[in-house]
Amino acid sequence: MEGDFTLFQNVGYAILAIMVVGTFYTLAVPLLEGDKKRKRMKSVSTARDQLKERRLKELNRQQNALRGSNKGGIKSFVDRFSLQRLLEASDLKDKLAQAGMRGQRPVYMFYFFRFASPIVLGLLGLVFLIGMNYFQLNFTQNLMITMIMILLGYYMPLLYVKNTATKRAAKIAGVFPDALDLLLICVESGMSVELAFGRVSQEMAENSVELAEEFSLTTAELSYLQSRRQAFENLARRNDNSGIKSVSTALVQSERYGTPLGDTLRTLANENRQMRVMAAEKKAAALPAKLTVPMILFFLPVLFIVILTPAAMRLGSAL
Repeated sequence: MEGDFTLFQNVGYAILAIMVVGTFYTLAVPLLEGDKKRKRMKSVSTARDQLKERRLKELNRQQNALRGSNKGGIKSFVDRFSLQRLLEASDLKDKLAQAGMRGQRPVYMFYFFRFASPIVLGLLGLVFLIGMNYFQLNFTQNLMITMIMILLGYYMPLLYVKNTATKRAAKIAGVFPDALDLLLICVESGMSVELAFGRVSQEMAENSVELAEEFSLTTAELSYLQSRRQAFENLARRNDNSGIKSVSTALVQSERYGTPLGDTLRTLANENRQMRVMAAEKKAAALPAKLTVPMILFFLPVLFIVILTPAAMRLGSAL
């Protein structure tokens, strides 16, 4: 009986010792680790400074390359004849940015081709239509075709920019909901907006180069510009996409009023996924109408040949 009491006593002492050690460990570990919040904020600040320095170097390198590439004959020609004022196009830089063309070089190229294309097409019309009468038409018809070619040459650069911007916007719209989900995960995990955009741009580089480029440029502007609102507005202006504009507006409101960003991004991610599904359903619904003409031209004649040829052969042999 005395041995059992001694055993229970030893077990009690052991449990008490474990509890004392656990208490001291619980109290001592936070003191040894220090202020986690301060360490975390310091690491975020250090990462932000490094990101800013790296982005500044990239922007300086790109600007130097653009300045070097602009010192050509096209720039001199455009400046000499003041083509920017003569052939002025509204919101040209925004349209070029939506097409993925940034810097001064695409602007000079646009004005040069807008000036040269009507002249080239007009000369071709004068030589082959009015001079040689290549299609054997009367003078009025040749003159009208020549005028149409001149107008086409004037609007051709703008049509090319719009077509490129439309294709680029379609590529971005297909993967933007996935990028928005990644941005939501990064923001809710505690990342800053700059680091979140930079991380998403790295993750989306394999799926969409265009969207990764836009997010990377936004990260650079967030680190370079004094106003974060300007960086978000530039993102919306460079992309003619309703989802990106909604996200930009939400980021601006969060920056101005301090509203929670996680719930807004989650709602926008759901809306963009629904928009992508609706776009796919719209294409699927339009498929039967698009297949009507190919079926009439290609499938039905072959089907009639396969069905009617044996009957015609039997009828011919019987007669």
